[in-house]
Amino acid sequence: MPKSGPSTMVLIGMMGSGKTTVGQALAARTGWRYVDNDELVRTVTGREPKEIDATDGDGALHLAEAAALRHALTLPPPLIVGAAAWVVTDPTSVALLRARPAVVYLRARPETLRARIGTGAGRREDATDLAWLETRTGERDETYRDMAALTIDTDSLTADKIARRILEAAVAWAG
Repeated sequence: MPKSGPSTMVLIGMMGSGKTTVGQALAARTGWRYVDNDELVRTVTGREPKEIDATDGDGALHLAEAAALRHALTLPPPLIVGAAAWVVTDPTSVALLRARPAVVYLRARPETLRARIGTGAGRREDATDLAWLETRTGERDETYRDMAALTIDTDSLTADKIARRILEAAVAWAG
């Protein structure tokens, strides 16, 4: 990363868009620390995101994810943050993200998201339902695009290629 560029980068997008994989690839290339939403939720709540959702519901999970993002943005840079997909529906989180110069939207088609999500531990049960993914993607896409300095369609790209594109853009951000 250029020395004069942003010192915190935030990856946004739907579950399955590649935030964790790309974040790890960026961390490997830059030496920056990568922190994922699930890790951040565990840090601020002491609980697993899936447990919060199952016990207390979506509302409580979303509050925890918003708190996780706020916490992440206080961590010492340099840092790469994988934000929860939901945070773009929270006005406070949106305001925090809009104040950041290096927000990257990793966009993928609902079919790609479904294929990537699978049935892994910690995954929402409805997250592999194509209609649910189409609805959520449709609801969030414009907000994701509006707040991102860079949008990358990830459907057919490797994490390494995406990381390279982000780092090329970071040169421009450094101005």
